[in-house]
Amino acid sequence: MKNLIFSVLGAAAVLVAGFYFPAFGAETPAPTARPAIYDENADGAKQIADALAVAKKENKRVLLQFGANWCGWCHKLHKLCQTDADIAAKLKEAYVLVLVDVNKGHNGDIDKKYGNPTRFGLPVIVILDEEGKVLTAQDTGKLEQGDHHDPKKVLAFLNEWAGKK
Repeated sequence: MKNLIFSVLGAAAVLVAGFYFPAFGAETPAPTARPAIYDENADGAKQIADALAVAKKENKRVLLQFGANWCGWCHKLHKLCQTDADIAAKLKEAYVLVLVDVNKGHNGDIDKKYGNPTRFGLPVIVILDEEGKVLTAQDTGKLEQGDHHDPKKVLAFLNEWAGKK
């Protein structure tokens, strides 16, 4: 009888352990990798100089989005800007977009040049006129609604700083 009890308890322990600790080698889904939206090797000064040349030619503003590939909010804002038709249209019409990587101090000189906007956290937006003058720096937390950026707030911000055509 004693052996039977130990056998039942042993079998139960194996079942419980198997439930809580899957066997080594069992397939587990791979973590979802985010695409790299920021070029971690890009020279921010060159990116901005190129954008200013286009902005001057096309009479647009330059929108700098400081961020990093590990930043979940950066990805949320980037996706919203690509998928919301009104926001995407306003960006195309009025702005030259530059994604400035600031991972691990990368482009720290650019952050400093524009008044250390990353002190607000990531992502942060800086709007430049076609000459490169800072018009505003926006803590994107002010554009959030719960767990996402509010499309109406983002569009209102873009409209406010788009300039006159």
